[in-house]
Amino acid sequence: MAKNLLIVESPAKAKTIEKYLGKDFKVKSSFGHIRDLDKGTKGVDIENDFEPSYVVSPEKRKVVKDLKDWVSKVDEVWLATDEDREGEAISWHLCKELGLDEYETKRIVFREITKPAIISAIEKPRKVDINLVNAQQARRILDRLVGFELSETLWRKVKGKLSAGRVQSVAVKLIVEKEREIRDFVGDNYYRVVAVFEVDNGSGSKVELKAELKSRIPDLKEAEAFLNKSKGSNYIISNIEIKPTQRKPAAPFTTSTLQQEASRKLGFSVNRTMSTAQRLYEQGLITYMRTDSNNLSETAMQGIEEQIKKEYGDEYSTPRKFKSKDSNAQEAHEAIRPTYIENQGVGADRDQQKLYELIWKRTIASQMSNAKIEKTEVKIASSNVSDADFRANGEVLKFDGFLKVYLESSDEEDEGENEAKGMLPPLHRGQNLTLKELQSTERFTRPAARYTEASLVKKLEELGIGRPSTYAPTISKIMEKERGYVTKESREGVERTYQYMVLVNDEIVKEEKTEITGATSNRLYSTDIGMVVTDFLEEHFGSILEYGFTAEIEAQFDIIAEGKKEWKEMLKSFYGPFHEKVENTIANAERAKGKRELGKDPASGHTVLVQITRYGPVVQIGTREEVGEDGKPRFANMKPGQSMETINYEEAMELFKLPKVLGEYKGEELSVNSGRFGPYVKYGEKKFVSLPKGVDPLEFSKEDALELVAQKEKEDAPVGTYKGEDITKGKGRFGPFLKYQNYFVNVPKRYDFENISIEDMHELIAAKIEKEANRYIQQWPEDKVSIENARWGPVIKVGRKFVKIPKNGEEKYTAEELKELPYEQVKIWIEEELPGTFKKKAPAKKKAPAKKKAPAKKGATSKKTASKATEPEKPPKEKWVPKVKKVKKKRSSADK
Repeated sequence: MAKNLLIVESPAKAKTIEKYLGKDFKVKSSFGHIRDLDKGTKGVDIENDFEPSYVVSPEKRKVVKDLKDWVSKVDEVWLATDEDREGEAISWHLCKELGLDEYETKRIVFREITKPAIISAIEKPRKVDINLVNAQQARRILDRLVGFELSETLWRKVKGKLSAGRVQSVAVKLIVEKEREIRDFVGDNYYRVVAVFEVDNGSGSKVELKAELKSRIPDLKEAEAFLNKSKGSNYIISNIEIKPTQRKPAAPFTTSTLQQEASRKLGFSVNRTMSTAQRLYEQGLITYMRTDSNNLSETAMQGIEEQIKKEYGDEYSTPRKFKSKDSNAQEAHEAIRPTYIENQGVGADRDQQKLYELIWKRTIASQMSNAKIEKTEVKIASSNVSDADFRANGEVLKFDGFLKVYLESSDEEDEGENEAKGMLPPLHRGQNLTLKELQSTERFTRPAARYTEASLVKKLEELGIGRPSTYAPTISKIMEKERGYVTKESREGVERTYQYMVLVNDEIVKEEKTEITGATSNRLYSTDIGMVVTDFLEEHFGSILEYGFTAEIEAQFDIIAEGKKEWKEMLKSFYGPFHEKVENTIANAERAKGKRELGKDPASGHTVLVQITRYGPVVQIGTREEVGEDGKPRFANMKPGQSMETINYEEAMELFKLPKVLGEYKGEELSVNSGRFGPYVKYGEKKFVSLPKGVDPLEFSKEDALELVAQKEKEDAPVGTYKGEDITKGKGRFGPFLKYQNYFVNVPKRYDFENISIEDMHELIAAKIEKEANRYIQQWPEDKVSIENARWGPVIKVGRKFVKIPKNGEEKYTAEELKELPYEQVKIWIEEELPGTFKKKAPAKKKAPAKKKAPAKKGATSKKTASKATEPEKPPKEKWVPKVKKVKKKRSSADK
């Protein structure tokens, strides 16, 4: 039996570390956080000095029980969670839940999972750093309070199911501002003039030398005049300037720079990068992946130097130390690097191999010599146009240095028009040049580029918003479909014309050409909901969305982490004014709809407008006042790419041409329409098929629809039967499925969906039917309440929310006991976690005006009503009080 228990965060890490420590240590995983703030009452007792209320997550109860068993078996417990604030907080929560003394329990940290690092950490244990824990608690509590209260405000004033947060709302604001900057951009056109000369390459053959006019020409008239003036001109090289220069390597990766480069070079999302890096770290292949530091340890630098000299030669090695841009770089004090630089091409899957290679190259390059480059600039003069200044640029790589391994990418969209590639031919000052042609091309200024995930991370870091551990979850949150704030899209560009003129043999040839402009790939777009929510928050909670304020809050957390500020005082100073704004906004603010009137409908005379409804942004004909009680406004969904802020009257009216009847199919109407999930074809009573992505429903023909319906019917044709009824196949948002009766049966990846056998279908359907039969223990459909068997045991479900079932004394309730549980007891538990759930129904019961018609008997009626409201509840209460009291008593003593 092991004498020591070492607790880490992930099971993969546990396996790796246990190999290094031997039989005296048992290494177990907490699987991340074991407990969090209780959701029932925000998890914070504001009146009691912001005292947090933590509960073990339902899915972690088994983990905690297992850890407690091990704690009782060993002599000593060691905590080895990650080195950042989240990891420190996990260690503290483990102490609290496992009955350990946080001031005495040994805590070890390491930045890489290698045997020397682990042994070294065991030899130098420390205690839990309460300052780091407090910084994490302050962040968690503040974000919970801000998130809960802002989200509740949005539900009341904008739309249900929305969320807001201290960091996520600022990230959305950045994207909204960029969207509007692009929308409001007014481009200018200009003319770019390029001279193409024929010169000798020194070997007897002719090559082209391109030189661009340094100044831009503002319009077509002046561009044509310049070409006319250049007829018969002679050209001479007036000067050649050679400049030696050097290019330095980038620093080793921090969390944000890794996310940026993985996005640019590998096309990885921020989430994909971090999950892949996590797996590499857990296998001991790279150092800790959440860090602000560019620093490399002395040992690492020595190993890298040896590797460079061995692979590339002494001249390629230039050891250097990098200073972090952030003076408050968080607690993990080393950059992301391979644990053993000699290991190349490692990783369990392709993603891991790609990311490891990127980290390896960046680390090696950071310690290599500068690249030496010789840049040449040639000035060319025209005899006919005295002020014409043509420039040709070239460069020669004299020594590749770190470029032999790695070159950092950029987010900037560079036209590359001003940069020459490679060497220039042999040239000398005073040399006469033969003009082949003089080109004048119309060009256009461009708006700023939309954010990618990588450039958004870069911007957040520049502004000091968030920390390494928050970038990935922030970006994931704002892109959730349920929120609808931001989408990541690749959009096709639009065709535009431009003017092109060329002077050849003193003759000007004019031509109108076309090009595609505005195409994007994996860019972040703000939605209408994102814009309306941002405007609402800016209006009522402007300070929360200020970039400087958000960065200042992060700085406050850093001060708490250093032990220089009391965390609860920080919460007090923030929450008071904030909560006051929330209450004032809920009481006085108008509902935000992003409403914009576009004109009048010629047929009805009603207003044509756009606004946010509970189903999202719509175009609407007729307000409630205009159509009256008996009428209904007409609604239309906007096409993909259309926005409430930019759609015009003509575009809006075009949308009301739907639904469009295309003809008949098998004697029933065939039509095309657009709904909240996009455009679709309808045939028969209730049969629908979605149009392919990007297809305009107004241009969809009957032939197109018939082809789509035929394809759908082929897909929906029965593929077998089960107990005499048809089985069909389909593919939905959650993957492939079988449909049998009213059951949708997900088909796991282990099955070949296209060739699934009838036996496998029967097995999956039977399992689904059995699972559904065992799902409900008790149901109260009128209140949307049920007790269900979930993955981790029985739970109470209220609408879409879940409420945990407390213990019956020391033991959990059995399924048989839950079957007999009275609804009144279930209501009590629901009210404890979700206060006001049943009170919300009271107004509906008091709506009947008949009960309030007799003023003279108002008092008596009141008493009578009160009596009727309470009388029916007395018998069940009397019947079940002893049991309820018993349950509560046992529960509280168990908690103690």
